[in-house]
Amino acid sequence: MILMALDHVRDYFHADAFVHSPTDLAHTTPALFFTRWVTHYCAPVFVFLAGVSARLYGATRSRRDLSRFLLTRGLWLVCVELFVVSLFRTFNPAYPFWNLQVIWAIGVSMIALAAMTQLSERALLATGLVIVGAHDLLDSVHVAGDGVAAFLWALLHDRRVFACGHATVRVSYPLLPWIGTMALGYACGRIHLAGWDTHERRRSLRHAGWAAVAFFVVVRAAHGYGDPADWAPQTTILFTLMSFLNVTKYPPSLLYLTMTLGPALLFLASEERAAEGLSARIRVFGRVPMFYYLAHILLIHVLATVAAVASGRGPSAMVLASDVTDAPMLRGYGFGLAAVYGIWVVVVAALYPCCKWYDGYKRRHLTEHAWLSYL
Repeated sequence: MILMALDHVRDYFHADAFVHSPTDLAHTTPALFFTRWVTHYCAPVFVFLAGVSARLYGATRSRRDLSRFLLTRGLWLVCVELFVVSLFRTFNPAYPFWNLQVIWAIGVSMIALAAMTQLSERALLATGLVIVGAHDLLDSVHVAGDGVAAFLWALLHDRRVFACGHATVRVSYPLLPWIGTMALGYACGRIHLAGWDTHERRRSLRHAGWAAVAFFVVVRAAHGYGDPADWAPQTTILFTLMSFLNVTKYPPSLLYLTMTLGPALLFLASEERAAEGLSARIRVFGRVPMFYYLAHILLIHVLATVAAVASGRGPSAMVLASDVTDAPMLRGYGFGLAAVYGIWVVVVAALYPCCKWYDGYKRRHLTEHAWLSYL
């Protein structure tokens, strides 16, 4: 979650964010590339752990209660993406731009998981593996035009932009691979249930993590299946490594998911022993994830609006009809990477006491106010 804030600060403050993609090897630097690359871990881990959490939540409840919870929580997240996150990203209550991103993907994946939990655990695991492993076979499938069929296919597996009346809809997170990722998380949640030996759990996580990492390295090196964008030798070893790691996020390819989830599983195996110190402190963000997510988007956009005005632009420059990185009025605005990191630290530090306060308030009043569980 802390890394996620770095990516969003870069979106709103870095000069190149309004000109080039940070993963475009022809126009990036190693520092900028890896600033973006390290944040690739955010979305897959969010979705995977949402599946793990669903399994833990359902451990003491009936399948019917679990499905109801996933359905209602998923619908809530979709509404948050459409009406709250969109507003915070544009500051335009006319909603000229709908960007279907990670909160949307988690919400719809929860709705899909509500149905999938009726399957046996083996069937659900197999379904997740098939979706994640085989969805790249659909990369060449496209539906022409802007009709309903094209839009529905884009929702599943084809990142596209559509005009819808006065608004623009960008499908940034096609759903199919994210649904598979959450299903895998749900299946993995079994090893976190009471009764599992801690040593066995860590060993299982390490084995799965190293297997995913090895799969990524071997298949990627062989120019094999799993990503629509192949790598190629570059002018330097470092840029060759960048090309090797530059896999596809939209939609997340098999190699993208193994590259990110493999190390994440290894981290999970070691994190269980880190209950003190910094780890214990920063967990406050994880206890209030939705509060943090909405607050950090709002704060970053407010600070960016101030920065745009200070740079000689009117405040309307940050009230956009499209995504911030596509705004022509912001060409020439922005700061260097050092400033991005400084602003990132300020944002996270400013949000820490807010999240800590809300965490305490939520714990004290959750039994009185059930709506707190949705924020």
